[in-house]
Amino acid sequence: MDLDTYDRKVVADYTRKDGSLKTIPAQRKKLEAVLRYIVKAFEPGKRYSEKQVNKILGQVHEDTASLRRELVGFGLMQRAGGGGEYWRTES
Repeated sequence: MDLDTYDRKVVADYTRKDGSLKTIPAQRKKLEAVLRYIVKAFEPGKRYSEKQVNKILGQVHEDTASLRRELVGFGLMQRAGGGGEYWRTES
């Protein structure tokens, strides 16, 4: 199973029809697939305040802090200094 097929299956399993998450996956591989889906909501090259990031992530799941931390932890987003500014990494 290629990565795109796997990601689509995992995202379909974990999201509702409106695109929000039913739950955040505990398994690392599934979490990474879901994060690759979520990061598409952010434009490459654009900088976001923490408030903007939380607003976007809040449409996906109420636990914005965990999602924000995981996006940075998996290298899909980066943050400046104390976390006041976030941006999507180029991959």
